[in-house]
Amino acid sequence: MSETTMQSPVDVGPLSASDGSVTLADAYATTKVQVRAGADTDAAAALGVSYGSSTRSADGDLVCGTRPDEWTIYGDPGRSDAIAATVPTEGFVTVIDLTHGRAMLRISGSNATAALSKICNLDLSDELTPNGAVFSGSLGSVSCDWVRDDQGGETSFLVSCERSFGRFLFIAVADACTEFGLSVPHGWELHAH
Repeated sequence: MSETTMQSPVDVGPLSASDGSVTLADAYATTKVQVRAGADTDAAAALGVSYGSSTRSADGDLVCGTRPDEWTIYGDPGRSDAIAATVPTEGFVTVIDLTHGRAMLRISGSNATAALSKICNLDLSDELTPNGAVFSGSLGSVSCDWVRDDQGGETSFLVSCERSFGRFLFIAVADACTEFGLSVPHGWELHAH
């Protein structure tokens, strides 16, 4: 049997405003491992992060409390097996590699929150979504999982959705960023000119 090579639904970017106030990049290749485990399992204890928050593991992976008794671990590309191997599987535990089933983007910069607020109804203020916050909500009418994951002291969000919506979501977010100086390549506009 041959291996199927999965490709990102986004084949453009990263995109950035000339002043750097907002950048948008495809993060599809990010390893995405979902863990569902009972609260009394060794897996839950080892993951050690509560619902709605995130932390970095000793290996630098981003461990997110995605839902009650559910975690998502994000890591560098190609680390699915290594990440899965760190999760104790005794008891009621399921570990699934979601890498190629989920699209993901990263939006960063001083205008990232303002751009996202144009196409979602979430309060993305520092008070309600501080660095490390994990939550779910609609973005551009697409159901998404979010992580506030600031980079170099700059506001940054990782946003993932079902792979089939990946291209549309990227285009919708890029369109929301145009007001802040992001230039969108031909064919990636939300509205035809």
